[in-house]
Amino acid sequence: MATIKKIIPLNRVEGDLEIHLELDRDHVVKAAKSVGTMYRGIENLMTGRGPLDSLVITPRICGICTTAHLNAAAKALDMAYQVSIPADAHRLRNVTLMVEQMQNDLRHLFLLSMPDVTRPRYADHPLYAEAMARYQPLKGPSTVQTLQETKKLIEIIAILGGQWPHSSFMVPGGVVSVPSGSDIAQCRHILSSFRKWYEKRVLGCTLDRWHAVGTCDQLQDWLAEAVAHRDSELGFFIRFCLSAGLDGLGRGHDRFISAGGPDLPKPGGDIIPLFPAGIFTPAGTAPLDLEKITEDVTCSFFKKTPGHPFDSRTIADPYTDDERKYSWAKAPRYDGQPAETGPLADMLMADKPLFVSWVRSNGASVFIRELARMVRPAMILPAVEQCVAGMAHVDAQFYTDTLKPLSARSYGVVTAPRGILGHWVVIKDGKIANYQVITPTAWNGSPRDRHGIRGPWEEAITGTAVRDPDDPVEVEQVVRSFDPCLVCTVHAIMLS
Repeated sequence: MATIKKIIPLNRVEGDLEIHLELDRDHVVKAAKSVGTMYRGIENLMTGRGPLDSLVITPRICGICTTAHLNAAAKALDMAYQVSIPADAHRLRNVTLMVEQMQNDLRHLFLLSMPDVTRPRYADHPLYAEAMARYQPLKGPSTVQTLQETKKLIEIIAILGGQWPHSSFMVPGGVVSVPSGSDIAQCRHILSSFRKWYEKRVLGCTLDRWHAVGTCDQLQDWLAEAVAHRDSELGFFIRFCLSAGLDGLGRGHDRFISAGGPDLPKPGGDIIPLFPAGIFTPAGTAPLDLEKITEDVTCSFFKKTPGHPFDSRTIADPYTDDERKYSWAKAPRYDGQPAETGPLADMLMADKPLFVSWVRSNGASVFIRELARMVRPAMILPAVEQCVAGMAHVDAQFYTDTLKPLSARSYGVVTAPRGILGHWVVIKDGKIANYQVITPTAWNGSPRDRHGIRGPWEEAITGTAVRDPDDPVEVEQVVRSFDPCLVCTVHAIMLS
């Protein structure tokens, strides 16, 4: 049987990514490789430095999820310094993390993902003209409004943390800045404006009305209920995806991992996570055990070291003769198995019936991943509003004094916009001896492991039917449904 081989340099992702494909004569993907082609020096740059340097350096791993990296680094140092942060510092950290999640969810959808439906591949689709009117790059009103509204939303991080991106306002024990009454008022005004836009333009209904949708039948009822629902961004997305078959495109391993959180302080001192952490499969859920996380480098350009991030090292091996190696991304595994992460994993762990029933019946897809991303702000926004309201009092405490540790093994694990993010740090003699970062896209975009098991989006691509091998839009849509961020994912090379 004839085989077609293609190398796709994928754009509209954060970083440099190639997808290597083998298609049969019917243009069905028989083999796929996710190739992280860029390399960086962040982890190796950390060794030998003081622990506090991680709060300045790691937020610069990425420019779109910078606050998530800061949060993970700060949590790792909280643990190393053996300090509990005050409730209001917890709220402030949470606000900035959740604001970043919301802006990323919507920017990804309307700036990076939805432009795919304006490509010639869909020119004969009955909704193509409407897609062009909404999402024409740099001109469509949906694109322009998303830029405007998320730009305003992200100002909250600048107000509370001094700047965005690459702020460093979190420290072991809390935060360095105390918001004024004026700061709080500004944040509440921005959130109020964002809620109005999100409800009117994105959902086409109130948050409460959307939360009442719990089954596939109720989703169809919601769509037919009002013109505002059908004409909203969510309504168009549902109409287009279901009619274009995106609900059957891109099924992966159907194993999901979520870091859960953020942990929300409640009256009385209780801490309750917005999303539970854990592992989801169609058979059920299990608690998250960080000891089961390892990294495999069989197909990565690195020398083999112990697999758990406390003990593993980033040692580049660019001149290897091992033909199995093809990516600068490592292959994270949970209990020896690949796992998908992202908003869909959060919705599944939160036991949202629409998503649980869909995945159990149909598996994951481009449609259900992006649907989870589009409506996750509907869960996050009320939590942000509550945290901001909780900070609105005088003489709040935002910092607890700490003592610098001489030695420690600690970690900070958070839910970044794209899924579970972990920072592991080993401190010896007051200096960082080892620093390892496992990002969401490392999970989703990982290469094969020593057993030959594909990474999540490699698995999701395999079996995809492509209309035009010279323009494999379907493959690109599958990969983009994971919201790739290669600048976070690839590791380091140091050439002498």
